[in-house]
Amino acid sequence: KLGVRESVADVARVLSRYVDVIMARVFAHHDIEELARYSRVPVINGLSDYNHPCQALADLFTIYEKRSELQGLKLAYVGDGSNNVATSLLFAASKVGMHMSVGAPVGYQPHPAVLRLAQEEAARQGSTITVTPDPVEAVRGADVIYTDVWTSMGQEEEAEIRRRIFPPYQVNSALLAQASPDVIVMHCLPAHRGEEITDEVMDGPHSVVFDQAENRLHAQKAVLVALLGKG
Repeated sequence: KLGVRESVADVARVLSRYVDVIMARVFAHHDIEELARYSRVPVINGLSDYNHPCQALADLFTIYEKRSELQGLKLAYVGDGSNNVATSLLFAASKVGMHMSVGAPVGYQPHPAVLRLAQEEAARQGSTITVTPDPVEAVRGADVIYTDVWTSMGQEEEAEIRRRIFPPYQVNSALLAQASPDVIVMHCLPAHRGEEITDEVMDGPHSVVFDQAENRLHAQKAVLVALLGKG
């Protein structure tokens, strides 16, 4: 475990003498920040409990690939609006001028500080960020519906409680019917089929889940090119 046998700072100091870039998937976001503070090479956040920026880059790429635009589209996120994927999608959508609605139960909505930052950026870009406990309202007219697992890493003890709270937020055919007729459906994977998303939707004509999975590879190659300056 990072920071147990030796400090995160020392790991950063040693690794940055061996490699050109460090990509880390961690639990605690402050570990990423400490790696970056003490590293002599770029540090990429592969995932933390706070956000998941590489996933969001792949998601924007996938939406652009399917719709040839980003600005003005509506992205609806349904499920746990407080998790790392939802946080990064809020930041990403607001940066590119996408409208975003989060359909999440009370207690599982975006952190107020995250929501404030996203709404401030969206206002600068001419888009809107909204939060509602009503999943139907969230997806109404959406160009993209996005969902994720109801229980993220480190929340395993809450799994049974969450299974009782989140069923109304399942992405199924009835929910898709409230969105745009050509809506695309996304999931960052791995999926718990039959919980947050049905087989019918995940394997259906609106799903771009596996194109999205492929695009994680391409998006992260682009991040490396940008950081290392090698074209």
